[in-house]
Amino acid sequence: MAGEIDRQPDRKRDRMKAFAKRYMTVPLAIRTSDLQRRAASAAVMMAAALGALWLGGLVLDLFIIAVAAATYFEFARLILRIEMGALARVFGWLAGAAYIVAAAYVLVSAASREAIVLIVGCVIFVDTFAYGFGRTFGGPKIAPKISPSKTWAGLGGGVVGATTALVLFLLFSEYGSTVTYRPPHEWALLVVPGAMIAVLAQAGDFFESWLKRKAKMKDSSNLIPGHGGVFDRTDGILPVAIFFGAVFSTLAPHWIDL
Repeated sequence: MAGEIDRQPDRKRDRMKAFAKRYMTVPLAIRTSDLQRRAASAAVMMAAALGALWLGGLVLDLFIIAVAAATYFEFARLILRIEMGALARVFGWLAGAAYIVAAAYVLVSAASREAIVLIVGCVIFVDTFAYGFGRTFGGPKIAPKISPSKTWAGLGGGVVGATTALVLFLLFSEYGSTVTYRPPHEWALLVVPGAMIAVLAQAGDFFESWLKRKAKMKDSSNLIPGHGGVFDRTDGILPVAIFFGAVFSTLAPHWIDL
C-alpha cells in the first residue's frame, strides 16, 4: 500500500511531462528558422515568372519550356527510384512526358497573357485557400497514407479559392470588362468549374505525393531552397492547364492557338 502511494507522485509527474511535451509551444526561432530562405526563394521564383510574363513572346515560351523540362527531369528521377519492371518504367516515362508536354503546350499556345494568368492564378488561389482552410478547420484527411496534410476542409477551401479566382478574372480582366452585367445565377454557376479546378489541382498534388512516397523521397529535388523541386511547385498546374486547354479549344478558341 505504501509503495502504491509512493508511486502516485511519479505517475502524476510523468503525466505532466507528457502533457507539456505535447502542447509546449515551439520557440519562434525554431518555427521560423527556414522562413527567410523560403521567402527569398519565393521572391526569386516570382520575379522570374513575372519577368518572363511581362516580356512575353519567345522569352515566355522558353521559360515555360525550361520549367517543363525541369519538371520532367524530376518526374523521371522519381520513376527511376520506384521499384518496378523495366517495361513499366518505360511506360511511366512516356506517360509522364505526354502529361507534362500537354500542359506545357497549352501554356505556350495561349493566345494572350491573360489565359496564362488565369490558369496559374487559379492554382495559386486553390493552394492558398486550401492551406488556410485546412490549418483553420482541420478535420478528416482525404488520403492520409498518400498526403497526410490534405483534408476535406482544405479541398473545400480550394473550391472557394478557385471560384474566387474566376470571379476576380471576370471582374478585372480585359475579357471580363467587355460584359457589363451578369445575372446572379451566372456568378453562382462559377462554383462548378471552381470545384473542377480545385479537384484537379489537388489530384495533381496527390499524384506527385504518391510518386514521392513510392520513391521514398520527401521532395522531388532540392533545386529550390526551402521549397523542394520544380515538380513540387508545378504538380497542381499540370492537370489544370490541360483542363483549361480543353475548355479554351471548345468554348473560347480565340484564346488558344492549338
